[in-house]
Amino acid sequence: MTINLQVPSMVCDGCVTTVTEAITTHEPEAKVEINLDTKQVKVETNASEESIKQIITAAGHTVE
Repeated sequence: MTINLQVPSMVCDGCVTTVTEAITTHEPEAKVEINLDTKQVKVETNASEESIKQIITAAGHTVE
């Protein structure tokens, strides 16, 4: 399943790394693509959207 989320709190490459590592730590099979310009996070995973949102929030970022 593909999950597309808006994460407006990402402002730099460090944020991209933090979000990517947070997701892949909890969901090792997940494929994560992040566009910093549009602040879009695309995740290919079997996890629920709510689970991915919680992971990103726990990493200190805001999900819209």
